[in-house]
Amino acid sequence: MLPILAWRNIWRNPTRSLVVILAISMGIWAALFMSGFATGMIRDYIDSNISNVVGHIQIHHPDYAREKDVRLQVDPLPGLEAFLASQPQVRAYSARTLATGMVSTANGSRGILIQGVRPDQEAAVSNLRQNIREGTYFEEGRKNQILLGKSLAEKLHVKLRSKVVLTFQDLEGNITNGAFRIVGLFHSGNTPFDESRVLVQAGDLGRLLHPANQSSMSDPVHEITLLCRDPDSLLAVQKTLQSAFPRLLFENYREIAPELELYESQMKSVSLIYLTIIMLALIFGIINTMMMAVLERFRELGMLMAIGMNKGRIFSMIVMETVLLSLAGAPLGLLLGGLTIHYFKVKGLDLSAFARSLNQYGMGTDIRFDADPGVYWQTAIMLVVTAFLASLYPAWKAIRLKPVEAIRKL
Repeated sequence: MLPILAWRNIWRNPTRSLVVILAISMGIWAALFMSGFATGMIRDYIDSNISNVVGHIQIHHPDYAREKDVRLQVDPLPGLEAFLASQPQVRAYSARTLATGMVSTANGSRGILIQGVRPDQEAAVSNLRQNIREGTYFEEGRKNQILLGKSLAEKLHVKLRSKVVLTFQDLEGNITNGAFRIVGLFHSGNTPFDESRVLVQAGDLGRLLHPANQSSMSDPVHEITLLCRDPDSLLAVQKTLQSAFPRLLFENYREIAPELELYESQMKSVSLIYLTIIMLALIFGIINTMMMAVLERFRELGMLMAIGMNKGRIFSMIVMETVLLSLAGAPLGLLLGGLTIHYFKVKGLDLSAFARSLNQYGMGTDIRFDADPGVYWQTAIMLVVTAFLASLYPAWKAIRLKPVEAIRKL
C-alpha cells in the first residue's frame, strides 16, 4: 500500500516531477558520457604505446636496460625464435637491432635511438606501416633506407629523398657512421616516440655495427618485441618463456612502462569519480524538490498523523517517493548513455583540432569511447544511494511536524 501511495504522490505535481526525472536522466547520461570518453582516451594511450613502443612482452639481455651496450645481445637467438614461432599464444614477434647515437643533417643534429628492424616482422607487431604519411615503407632490395617521424623531420628541416647521417658506436666501441636516404615519414600520434627514434633495416645497421673484418656475421639483436593473441594470457606466456630461457630477461609492458599499469588501474576508478561528482550535484536538486513537496503537504501530513499513521510510515513514504522519483529517470539516462558510448565506440570522436597537444602526451585524435559493463550497475546503485541520502532531510522534516499545528497551517 505504501509504495502505491508514494508513486501516486510523485505525480500530484507532474511538471515538477518530470523536470526532476529529466535532470536525473541527463545527469546519468553526462556521467556515462564522461566515463566513456575518459576510458576511451586512457585505452587509446595504452594501445598506442603497446602497438608503437613496447608491445606486450620484450626480451633483452638482463643488463641491457641498465647499460644500453650494443654488445649485450639476445642469445641464443635461433632457438628462441623457433620457440616463439611454436607458441600458439604468441601472435607475432619482431627482432630489433638497437643503437644510441646521433642523426645529423646540414641543418643540425639530434640524439636518437636507432632501431634496426626486419620490415615484415615489424609490420606485424606495430602500426608503423599504417602510420606512413609521406613516401613508402621499406622497399625490398634497396640499402640504407631510413624512416623518420614527421615532427623530427621538421625539426631537422629535411624531407623525402633527403640524406641524413647516423653516428654511433660499433661492437668494438669505435665511432662509426653511415649515410641514409629518407624513404618515408611516419606520424604515430605519439610525438615523444616520433622525435626520439629513427628506423632503418636491421641488415644496414648490422653492417655498420660489425667491424669491417666481421661484416659477414649475422645482425646483432638487442630486443625482441612480441604480441600475445589474448592480452589476458600475457603473464602465463611470460612465465613460460622465462622458464624456457632463464638467462634472458622477459618483461611485460607493465614492468617496462609502469605508467601504463597506472592508467589501467585508473580505468576502473574513473567512472566512479565522475559518478560521484555528478551524483553530488544531483543530490541538492533532489533535496530541494522533496522539501518543496513536504512543505506543500503540511496539512495532509498532519492529518495522516492525526488519524494514526506513525512517524515511521511517514518517514518511509517520503523515502520511497524520493527513490521512486530517482529510479524513474534511471532507464532513460542509462539508455542514452549506452547508446552514446556505442555510437562513439564505432564512429569515434574526432579531436584533430587538439592534435598537437594530444600528440605531445602520446594520445591519438580519434577517441573511441569505451566503458566496462559494470559501470551501468555502478550507476544504478549509486543513484539509489543518492536518492536515499537526499530523502533523509525532507523525511526528517516531515516527521517533526506536530499534527495540530500542521492541520491549522494555511
